[in-house]
Amino acid sequence: MILPFFVYGTLRPGERNHDRFLRGRTLREEPGRLRDAVLYEGPGYPYAVEETGSVVGGELVTALPEAYAGLLAELDRLEEYVPGDPRNLYERVAGEVVRDADGTAVRAWVYLAAPSVAGRLRARGRRIAGGRWRGGGR
Repeated sequence: MILPFFVYGTLRPGERNHDRFLRGRTLREEPGRLRDAVLYEGPGYPYAVEETGSVVGGELVTALPEAYAGLLAELDRLEEYVPGDPRNLYERVAGEVVRDADGTAVRAWVYLAAPSVAGRLRARGRRIAGGRWRGGGR
């Protein structure tokens, strides 16, 4: 399934992984909002966790068709995501993202905190107010 990506942390423009992974490989990058999720602080990066009624801000990234397969594999490695692995910190799921420009909803890949990580964050994590992560840049 070929979908755009929703990024909300170190892959956003101006953050440390944007140029490394996305520069020259995208067709479009546009502001958007992931519905039914909240953000928690991680060690230098955020985790999105499902929560009804909340919103996470970030960018909707559409890869160039010729770069898509390689980019998907690289982002899975960056997020240490392996399908079905119980040790995953993140799970890649198809979520609903709303484009800020026109309010249309699109399905996009998003890396959410894996269930075991999400449980720990809900119990004792630090939630990011406003649903928008502000990293340290490069």
